Amino acid sequence: MSVVLHVDMDAFYASVELRRRPELRGRPLWVGGADRGVVLSATYEARAYGVEGGMSSTRARRLCPDAVAIPPDFDTYSAVSEGVFAIFEAITPAVEPMSLDEAFLDVTGAQRRLGTPRQIGELIRALVADEQRIPCSVGIAPTKFLAKLASNAAKPNGLVEVTPGEVIPFLHPLGVEKMWGVGAATADALHRLGLSTIGDLAHTPKVTLQRALGNTGAHLHDLAWGIDVRRVVPRERERSVGSQETFGKDTDDLRLIETELLRVAARVASRMRLARVLGRTVTVHVRFADFRVTQRSLTLASPTDSTDEVHASAVKLFRAMRLVRPRIRRVGVRVEGLVDADQAYQQPTLDDREHGWREAERAADAVVAKYGPRAVQRATLTARRP
Repeated sequence: MSVVLHVDMDAFYASVELRRRPELRGRPLWVGGADRGVVLSATYEARAYGVEGGMSSTRARRLCPDAVAIPPDFDTYSAVSEGVFAIFEAITPAVEPMSLDEAFLDVTGAQRRLGTPRQIGELIRALVADEQRIPCSVGIAPTKFLAKLASNAAKPNGLVEVTPGEVIPFLHPLGVEKMWGVGAATADALHRLGLSTIGDLAHTPKVTLQRALGNTGAHLHDLAWGIDVRRVVPRERERSVGSQETFGKDTDDLRLIETELLRVAARVASRMRLARVLGRTVTVHVRFADFRVTQRSLTLASPTDSTDEVHASAVKLFRAMRLVRPRIRRVGVRVEGLVDADQAYQQPTLDDREHGWREAERAADAVVAKYGPRAVQRATLTARRP
């Protein structure tokens, strides 16, 4: 039986903004216009006042006069989204994006490597929290429909698993408006039929629902019994693995920049080992304070998944840029030319040890998969992020 995860970032834009404005945590906040325009994302503190995405800023201000409104920064949101999806694709190639901040993952084949569905879900939550510093909620179930409902039930910042034996007890007490795809008009039509819960809908003859709602009625009847034949449809995968880090303040501290290159290289190499691939071409890209971007690449003699090799190449490329007192906003590392690890040939050297850093990193990966991203990390990276 398939195991499907629905992973959804919590109040995505607002959560990203709180990374760089931690002093606003606990206060009502929305991303969007202050007094004009619309609310794009609101924290749960603002939602308690009735503020929600899609609402006009004028109405939101009436509901919550003391809320903080922050203009959107779509460049940063896209960068965070890329980082989140890189985590997903290191877990499984079967990733179906639904938006910038949510996706379905089929992890049926990942269980042998990574453990139970719950362990995989908790690993994803820990990696997103550690790397992107935002919360997410995970729903686990046999189908996409149930996984979506489970992630809604898990919010905020939680995990809910619905096993095959728990489908009906989980599903039937829910209100019909909770069903994925049931909007206000369909919910009203169901209420007029006297159907308040999914259980009510399930026990209504399918022909009755078809008369009232057409083909939609038959589809909803199947969903009410947990029947959903839709599969996770993966997007076309880029044959590359990358990550990036945005500084809290633009910086020209070369030592700090090279430390962040190590952090990013460690992420990239870890994802490669998780996905069981090796790469041959390393690219470094730098975004300056004025939003200009420059990048350089080099090709290694043999493919690798070693943090040290990726980092050494990244530092070499960065130094070759010969930047003088640069004001840098973001650095990134990408490894391309990927091949499956079990099909790659790596050139041995005379001084190779029987057991070295590669084995140590794989052992560390196993500990991280079990206990979370901070269980094992390099001493240099334990300092507080800039």
